[in-house]
Amino acid sequence: MSRLDRPFRFVTEHNLVVLLLMLLVSAGVVVGIGQLQTQSQMNGSSAVGDTEVAQAMEYIQANYGTSESESNATSVSPAPVYVRSDGNALSKAALLDSLEFQQRALDNESVAAALGDREPFGVANLIATRAAGDPGASLDEQVAALESASASEVESLVAETLTEGSQATALVPNDYEPGTASAESHRMLFRFESADAGEAAAERRTAATATLYDLADDREGPDYFTLGEHAIAESNANFNQQTMQLIVPVALLAILAVLAFAYRDLVDVVVGFTGVVLSVLWMFGILGWMGIPAGFTLIIGPVLIVGLSVDYGLHVFMRYREERGEAEDIREPMARGLSSVAVALGLVTLTAAVGFMSNITNEFAIIKQLSIGITLGVVSTFVVSLTFVPALKVTVDRLLERVGFDRAKRPLGKTRLLEPFLTGGVRLAKRAAPVVIVLALVAGSAGAVAWTDLDRQSVQQDTDGIAEWKQNLPGPLGWETSEYDAYADYVDAHYRAADEDARSSSQVLLEGDVTSPSALAAVETVRDSAGEQAEVFQRAGTVPLRSPLSVMESVAAENDEFAATFAEADTDGDGVPDRNVEGVYDALYAAAPEEASQVVERTDGEYRSLRVVVPIDGDATIAQQADAMQAVSGSVSAEGVDAIAAGVGTLNEAELSQTTDSILTTLIVALAAVGVLLTLVYRVATGSAALGVVTSVPIVLVTALVVGGMYLLSIPLTLLTSLLLSLVIGLGIDYNIHVSDRFAQELERGQTVTGALRTAVTGTGGALLGSTLTSVGAFSALLLHPHPQITSFGTLVVLALSLSFVVAVFVLPSLLLLWANHGSPDAVRSESPTRDRPAAQD
Repeated sequence: MSRLDRPFRFVTEHNLVVLLLMLLVSAGVVVGIGQLQTQSQMNGSSAVGDTEVAQAMEYIQANYGTSESESNATSVSPAPVYVRSDGNALSKAALLDSLEFQQRALDNESVAAALGDREPFGVANLIATRAAGDPGASLDEQVAALESASASEVESLVAETLTEGSQATALVPNDYEPGTASAESHRMLFRFESADAGEAAAERRTAATATLYDLADDREGPDYFTLGEHAIAESNANFNQQTMQLIVPVALLAILAVLAFAYRDLVDVVVGFTGVVLSVLWMFGILGWMGIPAGFTLIIGPVLIVGLSVDYGLHVFMRYREERGEAEDIREPMARGLSSVAVALGLVTLTAAVGFMSNITNEFAIIKQLSIGITLGVVSTFVVSLTFVPALKVTVDRLLERVGFDRAKRPLGKTRLLEPFLTGGVRLAKRAAPVVIVLALVAGSAGAVAWTDLDRQSVQQDTDGIAEWKQNLPGPLGWETSEYDAYADYVDAHYRAADEDARSSSQVLLEGDVTSPSALAAVETVRDSAGEQAEVFQRAGTVPLRSPLSVMESVAAENDEFAATFAEADTDGDGVPDRNVEGVYDALYAAAPEEASQVVERTDGEYRSLRVVVPIDGDATIAQQADAMQAVSGSVSAEGVDAIAAGVGTLNEAELSQTTDSILTTLIVALAAVGVLLTLVYRVATGSAALGVVTSVPIVLVTALVVGGMYLLSIPLTLLTSLLLSLVIGLGIDYNIHVSDRFAQELERGQTVTGALRTAVTGTGGALLGSTLTSVGAFSALLLHPHPQITSFGTLVVLALSLSFVVAVFVLPSLLLLWANHGSPDAVRSESPTRDRPAAQD
């Protein structure tokens, strides 16, 4: 009896005791789920601030003042309500309807409390007050005045109000023709307290915007809609509901279908799936008890642990089926099977934990937390799969056999259809092992080279909407387009931000000799370059950016003393001072210190940097923003002046670059750690350190092939896909360890090299095939999802698991054959035609 037999005989012989103990332990562990911290740690990176861009943003926040409009924005922030009509949204009837909407809104206590003494502001109000002849007319007076005006009078009032250059044109679409009385839509603004004005103000604003959302949703006639937090929340809820209704059932159906194929037994499917669920619950329960935030583990954790748990269960069940002889009781073969797979599963758990925990060195908090969560899940799966699952299997099978059901089943890899397929790798190894290895290494090298050519994005944004074929899927499989997305696209295309300061913007920080004329020439270069970028917002053909020059121009228009200083410093009349620049800054601070502090940094009387704020078009993706702003900052070539683009796009780009470097380091560390670990373990277990090296080589190959697959399938390198790349090691090493360990076991049992290879790829390989098909089927369901980030996630995992299986079954046998022929004298000496037979039973 081996040392491993004793604990596993206890599991099988005292199965009811084990079940009871495991249920009690599970109950205690699962209680921890109630303490689980579910908040996302996406922005919890300790690496932020290490990049030049992040440091520039922090510098701007610490050293630049806030404009009056920005200060006001902290106390008052408009909540727009849009009105769209199939006819004319500026007709008398449509404008009256807007005023009636405002009346209903003001009757609500929440809206009135959040507004305070501020009135709603919109096109209807401007026209109605003009009709009443009193700018201070109350809402009731506005309604009365508009009702008494004729339709033609209203048209005249519209044309007189919405004139060229009027601020009122911000309330109608960008394509509105000033002076006309027709538009497809308009908007009204409810100037509520800002959520930044305190907790009480935030609560009042939330209640008020919820009322506006409900009123708009109930309105008939013209189409009323809002795009605030409540619209977003409902859109997300609908999106998640569609995901649950489509993706989850398809994934579960795929898992159950493949498990039914692999087990060909309903009872085993149920028993195995019970272990899967328990493993996931253990992972989250332990996280809860340890007080570790779940973060991204909530999304990726269950998916990966389900795959590993299915894999562990298949190995336990298939080895039990192989071990059980005719007329043999259940307990003894289950104990032998567990002791046979325990070493492989233990190695898989250990190496997977090393692969995952190598991410603990990563600078990003989200990756650290994910590595801990997945590692706990792997350990939980190992414990559950070797205790609870076999105990439950023994209990159920013994009960069924007592009532007359035969529970002896054939392992998957030994079936007539699959055995020839699985032994293909052995046939290749016998005929041309060196050729197989060389071809695999060439393919892997090509994949590794593709690393530098991968498309890099901080996140994948859904710019194309839901593909038409996904909308046209039959019945409940079809995705419904989001009403919110349609409204948001319309507003982005037809309106500028309701509060211009709220518009998405980026910045350029100019440092160096900022008192030289070349510094202001650099500001002019930034303005010219920004106008050439399609991603930069423009109004009437110009970019409304805020810079030292734009502030100087606006102050000069109102302050004669500064205007004289400004003109005197501009010797060539191009609007850019080319002498006495420091004197111009002094005069600007003297005339308008608040405005000057927004664009020119003065610390301890010394001018140290300049700031240019560039508005970004609402349609620009994060990657497009980064490219545009890097082009803008890159256009500056002034001597003694450095330009850094600092915004959402460039920050994400910088962090992605840092993440990429970090992931590459993590991959190398993990591969080295796993290689050393396997070398030591196999040296002790089999007397051959070389077998550990041979087992490690395929995971390097799989990682390189996955990178090549990403390149061929145009999967970008994002934060999410980078995370998954680092997890490929933990997933892929599983397959190789099982095949190598089974091969070594069969050699010890007295089989020849060829016989041992054949048994390994049909017995263990059959379980690997079932595991691969299960995981691939589940993750393939994600390809139905409309968001590219999710489909990339699904595609990458399918790619990694499929390649891991192919390499383990069709490439690893060639490596093992060469190892046996040249690195293991004991294995070579065991080669004998008379011993080329199936493994002896214990």
